[in-house]
Amino acid sequence: MARSLTPLVVDAVVPMAGYYVLTDGFGMGAVAALAWTSVLPAARSLWSVVKDRRLNALATLMLVVNAVGLAMSAVTGDARLMLAKDSAGSGMIGAGVLVSVLAGRPMMTAGLKPWITKGGDPAKTAAWERLMRGSVRFRRAERRFSLVWGAVLLAESVSRVVAAYTLPAHTVVWLGNVLAGAAVVLAIVVTGPLAVDPMEKMVAAEAEKGHEVP
Repeated sequence: MARSLTPLVVDAVVPMAGYYVLTDGFGMGAVAALAWTSVLPAARSLWSVVKDRRLNALATLMLVVNAVGLAMSAVTGDARLMLAKDSAGSGMIGAGVLVSVLAGRPMMTAGLKPWITKGGDPAKTAAWERLMRGSVRFRRAERRFSLVWGAVLLAESVSRVVAAYTLPAHTVVWLGNVLAGAAVVLAIVVTGPLAVDPMEKMVAAEAEKGHEVP
């Protein structure tokens, strides 16, 4: 749990707190405060690439987004642009997930399978494989899971861009994190009855039967 929450704290909570400390506590301008608070997430992304000694797609994406956002903001001096660039990560991931569904290889399945099979339980894993081969209903639920996540992430990205260009920067700094959290909660709530629950029931029933789906 601690490992899972660390990126969230570093990339969201710490920069948000740092922004208000620098602006309200030290009187720093919005652009400068946003630039300084973007350094920590960028450093974490860079460290992730160096530590793993390979190009992790998400870490690399966030590193590029932060670097480009900082460079453009230094040239334009536009705080709204710096706030809008935070939506690039979720927007690109959401679009990628939707494209993966259209390509027949739903991206979110990699995270969904361990959950449905209870961490790789042999009987449930075998049941998953049989259902993937023989159940149209199961595969539809699998695609629905990724479709919902992709759509929600894309919508969250768009909403953050709209907020960045219509609301004061002081408001958008905390609102962006609220929108991101709300998007995750919404995706979890919606995919429960639409995909996760029926898939869990089908896997459990198939594991009990222990034979190929007709």
